[in-house]
Amino acid sequence: MVYYLKRAVLDIFSNKFLNIITITTIALSILVLSSFILFFENAARIIEPWNKGAKIMAYLKHDFNQSKLSELKLEINNMEQTQSVLFVSKQQGLKQLENSIKSSNFFDNLKDNPLSHALEIRVKNTIKNWDEIKAFAKQIKKNHFVEDVEYGQEWMGKFLNIFNFFKTTGYVMSGLFFMTSFFITANTVRLAFYSRRKEVEIMRLVGATDKFIITPFYIQGILQGAIGGIAGLGILFCSYIIMCSGFNESISPFILFNIKFLSMKYFLSIILFSTLLGFGGGFLSLKFFFKN
Repeated sequence: MVYYLKRAVLDIFSNKFLNIITITTIALSILVLSSFILFFENAARIIEPWNKGAKIMAYLKHDFNQSKLSELKLEINNMEQTQSVLFVSKQQGLKQLENSIKSSNFFDNLKDNPLSHALEIRVKNTIKNWDEIKAFAKQIKKNHFVEDVEYGQEWMGKFLNIFNFFKTTGYVMSGLFFMTSFFITANTVRLAFYSRRKEVEIMRLVGATDKFIITPFYIQGILQGAIGGIAGLGILFCSYIIMCSGFNESISPFILFNIKFLSMKYFLSIILFSTLLGFGGGFLSLKFFFKN
């Protein structure tokens, strides 16, 4: 095994230019792929609470009589999509607003409570489709006690559009870079094989098996894939540190989440994927060669 590894390393250094191109291409492929995975993983953290049970705020009319509260809660609880209903009085709402804004000057000058009573409605976990939540919110709004509903429809709708756009773009770009890396790796291994063709023929004449001859080339492909994967993730991590060091500090008081780097599960999966990419390119190239 040590011989195979030494032979693969020597082949990489003897064809530096081709191997640098191959490793760079793999690194760029992994950078693109891991960037989209990073986006999807953080986006999923935002969407996850909605998948676990979306929250709809139903704001009641200003003249709402609290004696009708039991009737209203019963009506909404009887809806198939409802998980729970919590009444939030306008006094509670104002208190929550004071705690979130923490601006005493504004509230000191406030004579009347401009808020209205509200109901916090949790949606059942079985509803994961945005259109279903939208339809449920419209159904609640039809109630004659309800003035308006809020369920993050504007920002969540826009976010989901961006999410789907990035998803499609990610599939296309990752696929293109994958194919490019795969064939460049295959061609690099093939060129390395051709450069040692005479040596291979002599080895065959003296009785060397095909396995003994091609194993260093497989290891070469594996090394190219592993190095390219580590390089791509390294570039992404450095970019993440540079961007987030200032980003989280400057706007952290105004956001509800922090951007996190790839989890270990995805990190190891990407390294494995890039290694298999390098191996697959070499395997295809050598299989084609020995067929001919």
